[in-house]
Order: sequence, then C-alpha cells, then structure tokens
Amino acid sequence: MPPPADRTPFALSVTAVAADIDALGHVNNTVYLRWVQDVATAHWRAVARPADIDRYIWVVSRHEIDYLRATLPGETVTLTTWVGTPKGARFDRHVEISDAEGRPKVRALTIWALVDRATGRAIRVPAEVAAPFLH
Repeated sequence: MPPPADRTPFALSVTAVAADIDALGHVNNTVYLRWVQDVATAHWRAVARPADIDRYIWVVSRHEIDYLRATLPGETVTLTTWVGTPKGARFDRHVEISDAEGRPKVRALTIWALVDRATGRAIRVPAEVAAPFLH
C-alpha cells in the first residue's frame, strides 16, 4: 500500500519498550493505535501552517487496522503516513508500520474530522489547509 505518486509520505521511527509489550510478548494492539495517532499528529505539526495548527484540531471518527506481523521488545519500526483526498470535514489518512527490512507489520486507514477550536464544530476542510499535504 505505497502512497500515490502525488502524496509525500511522512515517517517516524519508534522502538518498542517494555510498557508496549502484552502478555503474548509482543507489542499490544492498543500501542499500534497510539503509534497511528502519534505519526498523524507529528505529520500535521510538521507540515501544517502555524496558524492552522492554532485554529484547528483533528479528531478521529474511524480506525481500520490490519495486524500483519508481531513487533517484539526492543524492535524499531518505521511509521509512515500520507493522506487521501479531503471529503467535506473528513480526511482519510493511511499509515503503514514496517520493520527494518520494509515488511509491513500493520496497515491502517483512519478517518479524521477537522474541528474549529473556537466553535468546537466540525468544518469542511479548507483548500488552503489541505494543500500542504496534497503533493
């Protein structure tokens, strides 16, 4: 599931620590969900205009996650994300978590809604907010 040619992916690396590990000896599913949110937030903060960061907040309306391979204690993985096309107040976001060899461990599709901080209401994604992510 590579990003389309017109989207620039954003990536972070994380290492599984003891607190991330469940009773089966690998990263807990809820940790993957946290990582999906962490990379999405980091991407927003790295690419969005400062005024947009101050004015808007993103909230999740849906997560779809496919767990493909276990991540073990001490293992470093790469979290890669890119966006889809905005639809009204919603923006699809794709995340792939891969091992050092590039093999996917998790694939996720999340749907985020843009909320105006002042009103607390979801709003249509303005073109100027989406533009920095659509290249």
